[in-house]
Amino acid sequence: MKKAILATKVGMTQIFNEDGVLTPVTVLQAGPCVVTQVKTEENDGYSAVQVGFVDKRENLVNKPMKGQFEKAGVSCKRFLKEFKFENAEEYTLGQEIKADIFAAGDKIDATAISKGKGFQGAIKRHGQSRGPMAHGSKYHRHAGSNGAASDPSKVFKGKKMPGQMGHVQVTVQNLEIVKVDTENNLILVKGSVPGPKKSLITIKETVKTIK
Repeated sequence: MKKAILATKVGMTQIFNEDGVLTPVTVLQAGPCVVTQVKTEENDGYSAVQVGFVDKRENLVNKPMKGQFEKAGVSCKRFLKEFKFENAEEYTLGQEIKADIFAAGDKIDATAISKGKGFQGAIKRHGQSRGPMAHGSKYHRHAGSNGAASDPSKVFKGKKMPGQMGHVQVTVQNLEIVKVDTENNLILVKGSVPGPKKSLITIKETVKTIK
């Protein structure tokens, strides 16, 4: 991995490209991130770069983390994330990583915690079909058969049933960057990105390429 950055989701809008085609885009506030720690093979057994994003009040940070931020010479940060860059040893403490590391046309993978939808039924959660909606029907939207009777006398693990929906880590691959606003550190991504507004998004260069 050569390029990655942390961002927050601003929202969605639409823009026209040079050919006049309307494109829906997600606006991401990407960085600026600062390098808070550089992991090396000698000290840590692997090479990586830890970056911080979004300022945090000093009185909300414990002493060990405060000492780490002071050593790096940066303000306290709310989000910390490690990236295993190929050139990790070239980074220095306090170095800024901005949105200009990406350019229009780049393909990225976006990772975030999806929107939580609470406790949902099997129809919404798993796309199951409902029963007849006529007055005589006693079966409308509740779950159907859960399994056999005396043999095996249990419901097998993995059965698709009602339960908590959403609020899980989701990665969408091969998203295309439409535009990069280097002045305001904004990245416009074609289509939708997982997560609600103001949520933390991890942007990495894609690991797969659709030919």
